[in-house]
Amino acid sequence: MSIITLTTDLGTKDHYLASLKAAIYSQSEKVKIIDITHEIHHFNILQAGLTIKNCFKDFPQNTIHIIAVDDELSVDNDHVAVYAHGQYFIAADNGLFSIILNDFKPDKIVSLNINQKTDFLTFASRDIFATAACHIARGGTLEVIGNIVDDFRVKKHLLNPVIESNIIKGIITNIDNYGNAITNINLLTFENIRRSRNFSILFGREDEEIIKISSKYKEVEIAEKLAIFNSNNWLQISINQGNANTLLGLKFYDTIRIEFLWKQLLKKN
Repeated sequence: MSIITLTTDLGTKDHYLASLKAAIYSQSEKVKIIDITHEIHHFNILQAGLTIKNCFKDFPQNTIHIIAVDDELSVDNDHVAVYAHGQYFIAADNGLFSIILNDFKPDKIVSLNINQKTDFLTFASRDIFATAACHIARGGTLEVIGNIVDDFRVKKHLLNPVIESNIIKGIITNIDNYGNAITNINLLTFENIRRSRNFSILFGREDEEIIKISSKYKEVEIAEKLAIFNSNNWLQISINQGNANTLLGLKFYDTIRIEFLWKQLLKKN
């Protein structure tokens, strides 16, 4: 049984999600649909890309991922199906894949040429992506539903923080269900620039500061702030049993700055 995952900004209070699932089951009853999330902020491809990036490798080989965010077809927003890392991805070519795959070269990319049964072009996930996913689930090849292209048309490198000799400047890329503010600064980057130096993590409207990395939430008292690398090795700002989003006023695209104390390094040498 093939697995089809759904990542969308459709929400759950309207009929759109039900229509999307109905379109899949109408074409292929022998699939399993897994909802990754339908609470992506509207048109936020960075959040959508990171959500998929953080979990797609947990799925079995040949899983089919539908990503329906900012997916209305236009001259500058083509629809593609991609095979990479042993998995299929169906989405708009709007910059998502530079986030999901970084610089990894996919095994195959096709520009979808599926004919819609309606003249309205506003529901691509139901009218195009579902059909593509079911075709793949039945064992169909990508060449049947699209034309092979060499590369993505839209590339956005939104994940990379700005790195200087003594400073890392990042942004908040996601606010999770607990109110944790997740950044685009990963553990490897942090350690490479840190080189055993002390540091200050600066953020927020009141110039909040954290000077250590915690290994678990309960290292600080309840309601105290902390910095921690999460299970995907992204730096996040949190509050133990609290909500950093509301209590610290952190939101998408806010700046996070890490300053390293170079004088200490000189003393050690």
